[in-house]
Amino acid sequence: MSDNNYDFVTIGGGPAGLTAAIYAGRGMLKTLVIEKLMVGGQATITHMIDNYPGFPEGVTGPDLMEKFELQAKRFGAEFKFSTVDEIKMDGNMKVLKLGNEEIRAKTVLICTGAEPRRLNVPGETKLTGKGVSYCATCDGAFFRDAVVAVVGGGDSAVKEAIYLTKFASKVYVIHRRDELRAEKITAEQAFANEKIDFVWDSVVEEVKGDHAVKSLQIKNVKDGSASELEVEGAFIYVGMIPNTDFLNGFVELDDGGYIIADHDTHTKVTGVFAAGDVRRKLSRQVATAVGDGATAAMAAEECISGHCFE
Repeated sequence: MSDNNYDFVTIGGGPAGLTAAIYAGRGMLKTLVIEKLMVGGQATITHMIDNYPGFPEGVTGPDLMEKFELQAKRFGAEFKFSTVDEIKMDGNMKVLKLGNEEIRAKTVLICTGAEPRRLNVPGETKLTGKGVSYCATCDGAFFRDAVVAVVGGGDSAVKEAIYLTKFASKVYVIHRRDELRAEKITAEQAFANEKIDFVWDSVVEEVKGDHAVKSLQIKNVKDGSASELEVEGAFIYVGMIPNTDFLNGFVELDDGGYIIADHDTHTKVTGVFAAGDVRRKLSRQVATAVGDGATAAMAAEECISGHCFE
């Protein structure tokens, strides 16, 4: 077997990919993890994970993902930092194109995650990195004693708003509805936090500022009234877009661009699996990604044993 031939390749090194690498390596499969940016994915930029079993006091995302990575390496998983441009079939083998390089694999797990959805309003792109952010864990410390806004009402938005209160003097949560979509316990923590105020039934129409964020132009969706909110930072949490552009119809996607896979994470392409945030499913949590990854690796081992290719 040449150096570029593998039994199992996971595209993406988040919780799903790392868990799959642990199981595949432990199953004696020659395993490769291909990661574009940083091992751990979105979990790495999550300050505190409170609902992962085994950590009653919670655990930081970076610490948890470091443990995942070390365990995968312990079982022999290899790591490559690169981007997969395309996947093609060569008989039963999958050919992954990484620029001028090709990786061949008997089985492939796609767990490329999702990217933050943008508001697509004036000023957002210009001021990204100058007050506009999509990661409170990354940038929160730059806003000590500042007034900031979080746009969104889901679980991630509210958790990051709570996190930002460690630094900011005031955090506004701007939500287009009149109630939060976050988990009840998270919402209750936010309501109890004196630093958090809510701007209900509202959307951001413009991010204002010449060289840094100065204010947000806001519209009330019920009565159409406009207002301006002075802030120094805007943290955007209005959903995610799955990273599936590179697949070019290789696997079946739903209308939102998420990969359609069955209960054992198998797609309609033999020997190709999907796990984590990129997969169509009910919940996108570290715990569910771990379950996906473990299932995918065991299903891949079954495939390689002859159950898929006979």
